[in-house]
Amino acid sequence: MSYGNPNNPYGQQPQPPQGQPGYGYPPQAPQGQPGYGYAPQGPPGGYAYPPQQGYPGGPAGYPGAHMEMPGGAKGARVILFVLGSLQALGGLFAILGGALFASALSGSSSTSASEVGALAGGMVIIVGILCVALALWPFLTALKMSKGRTGVRVSGIVYGSLQAFFAGLGLLANLAALGSNGHTPVGASILSLLIGLIFLGLGVWVIVGLAKAGDYFRRPNF
Repeated sequence: MSYGNPNNPYGQQPQPPQGQPGYGYPPQAPQGQPGYGYAPQGPPGGYAYPPQQGYPGGPAGYPGAHMEMPGGAKGARVILFVLGSLQALGGLFAILGGALFASALSGSSSTSASEVGALAGGMVIIVGILCVALALWPFLTALKMSKGRTGVRVSGIVYGSLQAFFAGLGLLANLAALGSNGHTPVGASILSLLIGLIFLGLGVWVIVGLAKAGDYFRRPNF
């Protein structure tokens, strides 16, 4: 069988024998095996996805999974609610006491006593209003801790530090009163010392509990 003139560019070109690659034809890779010089095929779609790393507290492969609040942070949150409630109650009692004190001295026959009573009562009322307003600080901090970020943690640590600072000042004042030769009852001073120690311990708990929960507050939120 004739294949025509191989030198004729318009004629039919000869076909290479079966099983052997012809001249100028790239070799075909065998089925099921990658040929020499061929890059291995990736997943369908041509995209290779790197393995995902889980965030601490969540299962591997699921970044940003739910992370439970640590025990120290939970305790600090409860303490913030308690301190905020006590501060709000103290402010309300101060407002009520200032109003009663001013009204009691307003009916005095002495004009100077009435003026002093009004001034002192007004100052106590202002202090009570400030206490109630500042009670929102621990309340809002505790409410935002479940979804809060680093700013909420810093806010709680600052409040706990101030709480511990003023409680320490109160302890020093009570110790000074016990050491003096005044007429302060010993029982009242000891009671004040115990209350100061309790508030000092609560403030320190808030500081330590939130300081150790850095990973929880740095977790990604999606």
